[in-house]
Amino acid sequence: MKPHPHKFNPVILREYDIRGEIGKNLSARDAYALGLAFGTYVNRRGGKTIAVGYDGRTTSPELADELMRGLSETGLDVTHIGRGPTPMLWFAVKHRKTDAGIMVTGSHNPAGYNGFKMTLQKEPVYGAVIQSIGDIATNGDYHIGAKPGTISKISIQADYVTRLLQDLTGKRPLTIAWDNGNGAAGDALRDIVAKLPGKHILLYDEIDGNFPNHHPDPTVDKNLQDLQKAVIENKCDLGIAFDGDGDRIGVIDENSDILRCDTLLALYAAEIIEKSPGAAIIGDVKCSQTLFDEIKRLGGTPVMWKTGHSLVKAKMAELKAPLAGELSGHIFFADKYYGFDDALYCAIRLINLVSEAKNGLSGLTAHMPKLHSTAEIRIDVPEEEKFAVIPKLLAAMKTHKNVEISDIDGIRVITKDGWWLIRASNTQSALSIRAEGNSPQSLTALKTMAVEELKKLGYSLNFGS
Repeated sequence: MKPHPHKFNPVILREYDIRGEIGKNLSARDAYALGLAFGTYVNRRGGKTIAVGYDGRTTSPELADELMRGLSETGLDVTHIGRGPTPMLWFAVKHRKTDAGIMVTGSHNPAGYNGFKMTLQKEPVYGAVIQSIGDIATNGDYHIGAKPGTISKISIQADYVTRLLQDLTGKRPLTIAWDNGNGAAGDALRDIVAKLPGKHILLYDEIDGNFPNHHPDPTVDKNLQDLQKAVIENKCDLGIAFDGDGDRIGVIDENSDILRCDTLLALYAAEIIEKSPGAAIIGDVKCSQTLFDEIKRLGGTPVMWKTGHSLVKAKMAELKAPLAGELSGHIFFADKYYGFDDALYCAIRLINLVSEAKNGLSGLTAHMPKLHSTAEIRIDVPEEEKFAVIPKLLAAMKTHKNVEISDIDGIRVITKDGWWLIRASNTQSALSIRAEGNSPQSLTALKTMAVEELKKLGYSLNFGS
């Protein structure tokens, strides 16, 4: 009997993944229906095989089982890699040459959330494709195989770790503190550090989907406090943190200062542009102007693009860019690696740079202009409202004189003193805001402008101190 149609809550069908709150708008029924719908989509593109993995959340195993049941019913042969970080699933797709892959993960969202990230072998899945997959389920327009596909469980972690270490070139042993935040990268991380030279201090490497120590989001400064303390106490060369599913990185230098990921991207860019002059390097709209200026100074081609891992991957493919990154910690290498965001691989590439640096990690950034910026601030806005704020704000800002507006993704308001940005988050019910000024006074003026403009629309914004 053909499975029944299924309507997903439209809130969970996001720009570049499917993500929601368990018991509220996401359930095992959704996972089964997604297996049927995405399996149908892959089948109609000629696909026969798919890889599936899941993160450390308590609800992930059940969702994965139901997802695979649906995929199998469409006739796809499923390679089940079990628990691990999202990049290990992307690696499995490339390494095993499957036609597609799905990762069950809530990424950096609170413990009660979960979701699905999807890919094809040679292109990401996002935007209109996600909506079309929702339509397949709504219409019950499923492809049901003549016989169910197979489900084969394999272990790929050893191959993954071997591939990560393949690009390790740093010779000088380092002392490194690692904060896994109880996220899904823990098992792979232990295998990696066991094979690295130097001394390694592991924080919260046990995978625990309740995240008992701190929330696994390295873009939030308070989540890095334990790592900063470990760096100082152990006189580390650097500290490295991961998010809940291991595709985003956070970094602390030897002085326990936080490196924003746009600064980190500039360090990676220097190595790549030296080997490939003129190379396109992509940063998202939240990145500092310092990044784009540094890429240009080094002889590369700076490209500002939309936020979102799938959107960035697509732009990388279009431009054949060897490197891209987002302020949020998604960094993509395509010079030697596969072009997907992998925080463990980013760590290996950073170890190479620091091991060769005469004046430590802080010395690698000493020459860069010290602009004054805020962290990325989020204000909670109901999911059904957040996208409506942007056109209202755009209309209001067009009445201002002496400002330039970029609407690549949200609104980046540029003045002689710097810029501020507001955009709708694609992963949370929130607006994302950041500002950067040429001086402390300029930053204050920019923050004041952003606060006042949002206040006119009925939203309260506090940048903090």
